[in-house]
Amino acid sequence: MADLTILDGTTIAFDLDGTLVDSALDVIGAVNAILIAEGLAPLDYAKYRAFVSRGARWLLQSGLAASGVENPAARTAPLFERFSQYYETHIADESLPFPGAVAALKELTAADTKLVVCTNKPTHLARRLLAEVEMIALFYGVVGVDAVSASKPDAAHLIEAVAAVGGDIRRSIMIGDAEPDARSARSAGIPLILVSFGYSETPISALAPDILLHQFGDLTDACCELVGGRRPCEAFG
Repeated sequence: MADLTILDGTTIAFDLDGTLVDSALDVIGAVNAILIAEGLAPLDYAKYRAFVSRGARWLLQSGLAASGVENPAARTAPLFERFSQYYETHIADESLPFPGAVAALKELTAADTKLVVCTNKPTHLARRLLAEVEMIALFYGVVGVDAVSASKPDAAHLIEAVAAVGGDIRRSIMIGDAEPDARSARSAGIPLILVSFGYSETPISALAPDILLHQFGDLTDACCELVGGRRPCEAFG
């Protein structure tokens, strides 16, 4: 185990879906509930899991388009409100933290880091999901798409999320699972850890993280190595 004192004062920003919580079954399930209610074919989970990082609105519009609905973008807007209501009620029917995530977060908290969630989910839904899976108390803040001037992959989301918890972007790390996280971190000029088990339509190695993480048990060591000056693009686990 690395010397955890090196992390004192570091802010660690986490993506939510596909990084901390395996939520794809509930997100796609809620989209499918709306599609089925409209008499349309549901999305195939295996095919669309990798696209959860694009967001529920994109998934819903894709389902409408796949069923041959005319002008699916226009149809998505009124249906999205119904999706949001259904999803909030069923937000954690199947969703669970990824193995080892809670223990890793507790370890980082004990090392005097500030943990913040930086997600393209609306803040109230992100907080609801984290509360349902009993993770909300581990974070200084939860900063969703509605709480920032621009969402990921814009650097503003990450910069404003770090600022919201009193952190210094110059002493921060981004943990994510997909291209929006990678682009946001690179634009903000901070180190990037990507997990290999999330929802990325792009091969994760192609996003060139500083560290590719295969299990949460290695997260604290990975963060210590980055703060201490590890060379980029090494894999853990």
